[in-house]
Amino acid sequence: MKDMYILGIESSCDETSVAIVKNGVEEIATVISSQIDVHKNYGGVVPEIASRHHVKNITMVLEECLEKANMTMDQIDGIAITYGPGLIGSLLIGLEAAKTLSFVYNKPLIPVHHIAGHIYANSLVQPLKFPLLAVVVSGGHTELIIMKDHYKFEKIGGTLDDAIGECYDKVARVIGLEYPGGPKVDKLSKEGKDTYKLPVPLQDDSYNFSFSGLKSAVINLVHNEEQRGEEIRKADLATSFQKVAVESITSKVRKAIVEQGINYVIVAGGVAANNGLRTAMQELTEELGVELSIPPMKYCTDNGTMIAAAGYFAYQDGRVADLNLNSKSQDVLK
Repeated sequence: MKDMYILGIESSCDETSVAIVKNGVEEIATVISSQIDVHKNYGGVVPEIASRHHVKNITMVLEECLEKANMTMDQIDGIAITYGPGLIGSLLIGLEAAKTLSFVYNKPLIPVHHIAGHIYANSLVQPLKFPLLAVVVSGGHTELIIMKDHYKFEKIGGTLDDAIGECYDKVARVIGLEYPGGPKVDKLSKEGKDTYKLPVPLQDDSYNFSFSGLKSAVINLVHNEEQRGEEIRKADLATSFQKVAVESITSKVRKAIVEQGINYVIVAGGVAANNGLRTAMQELTEELGVELSIPPMKYCTDNGTMIAAAGYFAYQDGRVADLNLNSKSQDVLK
């Protein structure tokens, strides 16, 4: 069978990325232009500024990727694009670039859900084995998804309020860590001790998550300590928070593995880069005798490689769009 080269474009938030992947499993080239240094001045991503930088960067990133791969657009078999969810302005920049390439070079336009991209980042490590449990953890999502075959998604649980990554970033701001805060909380947690008592959220029989109560507990704790004139032990608080946050994930994952008869687990999303979670997931799956896949750090955060990989399998599933494709700031994975 002829090899298939998919070019993937990712612009859902503040990274402009283009990548080329062969047969959904082999990275040929990836280029990422990050805006972290721009947005850290504001303590978070500013949508309007992000959109402007995507406009400025998209052509250069595309040209650099093709040059890095030593390929031309004539050698590309399809254009995969993140159509949503994400920041609508940012999404539209990538989508218009993808539509233009699709039209000019007569290549199929392949719509990819952002979370599908994170899931298929694992196919760049090893072939997916079904049925599997995908543990999706990111700034906007916390979900448990069963897959019985390629592009067959069944959500069995999700967050009822805040996503795990959003909770991390809020806690980071409260204790005075600069953006992006999640990785800094993870790093700081290695230096502290579990000395603060925090509530473990949503200890029920569902597969759902809740992080707003944990976030509020940290905010209230910091406020009360400041009112009493007590100094916050940041490393200790980071340790206590991460312990509860990770346990709330792994407890529901344990339940799903046992009840759903799962033998293969993948972790997907930006929070998959969290060392505390990675360690806890490894310990859990080893205990239960289950195989685990976690992407390398470079595939955890937003990148075009995961979109190109997912795009290959989406194309095999017959998912091709016309030039009327539009971006969606929110969309259900299906």
